[in-house]
Amino acid sequence: MLLAIDCGNTNTVFSIWDGTEFIATWRTATEWQRTADQYYVWLSTLMKLQKIEAEITDVIVSSTVPRVVFNLRVLSDRYFNTRPIVVGKPECALPVAVRVDEGTAVGPDRLVNTVAGYDIYGGDLIIVDFGTATTFDVADTDGAYVGGVIAPGVNLSLEALHAAAAALPHVDISKPQQVVGTNTVACMQSGIFWGYIGLVREICARIKAERARDMRVIATGGLAPLFQQAEALFDDYQDDLTMHGLTVIHKYNKELAE
Repeated sequence: MLLAIDCGNTNTVFSIWDGTEFIATWRTATEWQRTADQYYVWLSTLMKLQKIEAEITDVIVSSTVPRVVFNLRVLSDRYFNTRPIVVGKPECALPVAVRVDEGTAVGPDRLVNTVAGYDIYGGDLIIVDFGTATTFDVADTDGAYVGGVIAPGVNLSLEALHAAAAALPHVDISKPQQVVGTNTVACMQSGIFWGYIGLVREICARIKAERARDMRVIATGGLAPLFQQAEALFDDYQDDLTMHGLTVIHKYNKELAE
């Protein structure tokens, strides 16, 4: 049994993989102060509530928050008696190459998504991830990670707008009925929604032009389906792309160790 942990800036996802499928997935807020004991109490309680009897033998971690990794390592060692594979660390091998400027530290989530995308679709991909940041990651013909684009996340933009302008309220993102808003909330929703439609379309078009080839656009992240409703921005959507990538990387490292 594999425990796959994807720690993002906002949320951390724990999933149990039985070798064939994910039998359970849970989400919690990312808090670097949380101890290994607290993680275990939370996780074991949820497993009992859902009557899941799984003996964890392996752990793999992808974390964009470095301070969280220590306690996840302790969790793995203390409660599951195994050394975790941590994506981005020298001891974690990747099944694809990373071709970026020397000395550049690529976010582990971006590497994991690239591995997953290549495993599912092959090369020549643009992977759009709607997270705390909206990222565009480019996989070459051979699956190598060759760079990308980072833009502010949708919810982050809304929060910044609300925080910086006292007269503007906090609003939820949704597809507006029309482009021209007739009240403040509608104006803000239109600006964010259609603004990000334009951002995604333009960046993907420029990446394709720069690469001078046809590329498949794959989306992940909770807001992707909302934007896909309005425009055919993506060729496909994968809700669990990162988790799939973690299973691929785990399998690759286990095979290398044999």
